[in-house]
Amino acid sequence: MIPDPIKLLSELIQTPSLSREEEATAFILKSTLENAGCPCERYGNNIISRSKNWKDEKPTVVLCSHHDTVAPNKGYTRDPFVATVEDGKLYGLGSNDAGGCLVSLVCTFIKLYDIDLPFNLLLAAVAEEEISGSGGVSMVLPHLPELDLVIVGEPTLLQMAIAEKGLLVIDGEARGIPGHAAHEGTENPIYTVAQDARIIEQFEFEKKSPLLGETRVSLTMIQAGTQHNQVPAACKFVLDARVNECYTNQEVFELLQQSLQSQLTARSFRLNSSGIPADHPFMDVVSALGLKTFGSSTLSDQAVIPYPSVKIGPGDSTRSHTADEFIYIEEIHAGIDLYTKLITQYQPR
Repeated sequence: MIPDPIKLLSELIQTPSLSREEEATAFILKSTLENAGCPCERYGNNIISRSKNWKDEKPTVVLCSHHDTVAPNKGYTRDPFVATVEDGKLYGLGSNDAGGCLVSLVCTFIKLYDIDLPFNLLLAAVAEEEISGSGGVSMVLPHLPELDLVIVGEPTLLQMAIAEKGLLVIDGEARGIPGHAAHEGTENPIYTVAQDARIIEQFEFEKKSPLLGETRVSLTMIQAGTQHNQVPAACKFVLDARVNECYTNQEVFELLQQSLQSQLTARSFRLNSSGIPADHPFMDVVSALGLKTFGSSTLSDQAVIPYPSVKIGPGDSTRSHTADEFIYIEEIHAGIDLYTKLITQYQPR
């Protein structure tokens, strides 16, 4: 029996599930699927379920969305953990990002569970998406076969993101010769970073993408000094790079290090750009349904999925992480309808 998506999402909203604290919502999702006759596997706080007519020789399509949330911000005027419906809107933390997508995918999977599709269908309700944690989709992937396609549920106004920028966070440090500000013989690392900051501000990556535009790097944090009369020993800063599909994160890091005096250290190279090839057969369905496609600058689980992937779902990305977060109830029903069409019309080559 297909659950009521609004009741399911209300239950999830009222069950706190901050990243790394998703045990209770994992239990709800597992129970919901098993009560509908869909056996599950659990890896950490990740729940997966395989379609009834699973055959190892068939290609595999994954429906993936997350059940963790960010912490509620201080601007909330409602209780973020109370689900309320007003004027066709369901309010509550995680309703839009990405609860509406998740329950739409759960209901779609249950509806199609018994159908013998030309591919295996797998549902993945994952944890730790908001922090790109190792206990999320990265924990699930080793238990899956090679994947033909991953449909990631994120709020996109039901438009199809066919590419997504990667993220590279870099720590930088310039070292100097500390001493009293009134004396000779010091070397101020703040000046070194100031020179590097000008280079960063004007830095241009040559390769531009028709979908994702240019790769961009921003200086977002800086720290140096503890008192007015002392030249500091070091000046530290942080760079945020949004990387198009023309570069790997490693290539972007190397280009920046070659151009700057400061020493750079990448926090991780794992969140690369992602998307789907233009000639992938799923794009025939996208075209047939007349869906608007775009390249996304926001990060999702796509970044750690090394297979063809798209991002689409009910809700609006601009509502994510905002106070008094909500999703329209009609958006959820439209999401189930569209996900069903995307899956049933897909024919792998």
